[in-house]
Amino acid sequence: MTLTVYNTLTRHQESFESIEKGLVKMYCCGVTVYDYCHLGHARSYIVWDTIRRYLQWRGYQIHYIQNFTDIDDNILNRAKEQGTTMEAVANRFIDAYFEDIRRLNVKDADEYPRVTENIPAIEDLIKILEAKGYAYAVGGDVYYRVERFPAYGKLSGRELEQMQAGGSGRVDPEEPQEKKKEHPFDFALWKAAKPGEPAWDSPWGKGRPGWHIECSAMIRSRLGETIDIHSGGGDLIFPHHENEIAQSEAVMNKPLARYWMHNGMVMVDGKKMSKSLGNFITIRELLARPVEPMAVRYFVLQAHYRKPLDFTDEAIATAVNSWKTLKEGLLFGYEYGKQLGFTNDGNQLDQEIIQRFKESGDDDFNFSVSLAVLFELAKNLQREGHILVHQGKSEMPTVELQRQWHTLVTLAEVLGLEVNTAFVETNSSSGLSDAEIEELIQQRQQARQGKNFAEADRIRNDLLLAGITLIDSRDGTRWHRS
Repeated sequence: MTLTVYNTLTRHQESFESIEKGLVKMYCCGVTVYDYCHLGHARSYIVWDTIRRYLQWRGYQIHYIQNFTDIDDNILNRAKEQGTTMEAVANRFIDAYFEDIRRLNVKDADEYPRVTENIPAIEDLIKILEAKGYAYAVGGDVYYRVERFPAYGKLSGRELEQMQAGGSGRVDPEEPQEKKKEHPFDFALWKAAKPGEPAWDSPWGKGRPGWHIECSAMIRSRLGETIDIHSGGGDLIFPHHENEIAQSEAVMNKPLARYWMHNGMVMVDGKKMSKSLGNFITIRELLARPVEPMAVRYFVLQAHYRKPLDFTDEAIATAVNSWKTLKEGLLFGYEYGKQLGFTNDGNQLDQEIIQRFKESGDDDFNFSVSLAVLFELAKNLQREGHILVHQGKSEMPTVELQRQWHTLVTLAEVLGLEVNTAFVETNSSSGLSDAEIEELIQQRQQARQGKNFAEADRIRNDLLLAGITLIDSRDGTRWHRS
């Protein structure tokens, strides 16, 4: 099956073919670092991380870049509120970004360029736009002439008459600098310095970059004229990505990206997430509930990346339970491998399952179906684990059990769903004494008698992680070390 992706630009699902054989150049719009990352960020970066992983699994080498916007009105306002500097605010929330996003098993990008490190590249792009008549300077500001670019609106599908000035939410049409424009839809490439704000020398006077020019310049300087995939949240289609196209293609006379990809928005109980509605949830707030990071990743991958994702307490609870099942499957070999006689050379994969997984991934990265394939496999292993616990043996051939487990672990890793095996191995070698094991078994028995089955299951699972298998029978509970 051919890998196909939905292209926002053409509004069609198309066969995927990289510009350079075997290499994918991929750029993702990163965060503006003035606050902690929220569930929308979590979804976006989990999605693009998983797509990156899948493309690597399919044999591509990936050059993946994600920027940080570290100069912006929001950052400057936060610095004023806190009596600190723009740089201090940016550094604080960049550190927070890595702390939060890595807990969700999102791999680091190959590069994280910052806007403040790319001022010369930004200035160079603006100079070319000005020389070609696409940009004009007025009073220290530089603006892009939207009407000069006939294809403006091709990504969003909007006509100029339908557009609103200030559509990004980052400008106020009544501000004095907005009145400098030749046309209300023109947007800022360079902003004249304001008193007390960071600024750089430029041919137009001291100032700082506009928002949209940043990504165009960083892509051009880091990845070249045309990249394979440009990704981001659906809220960036207009005006941010529309403006990137106008800037870059006016300079290079070539497509900025072959494929434009956008993830759907996160809703909370059916409503748009916002601080004003009191439903704004950060990654660290969710994980502190506590919710396992992998359950959050599972929750995100349950929906197709282009569809809206509704966060509810019921939805996250379902994801938590589903992750528990998948985790049991992933732990199967660590818990029962010695007992079953798993061998180091028994790492064959189930090709039928591999094919099903590939078919769903190749269908515009339909990881919700891929996840269902893995869940089915995990349920089988979970069932076999229960049989082993209660009967002490499995009727399924060891080679088949090992094949299923190794397939599950391999494909789950493609989706970034992994268990901490170091924790498993540490606990299995920690050496609970016989008396400690007997005491825990007694506690479990008391929990069962009190119909506290959740507590009883927790004790059994903790013992499993420590390498202790319990076997219940009419005569009581036997145990052995794995």
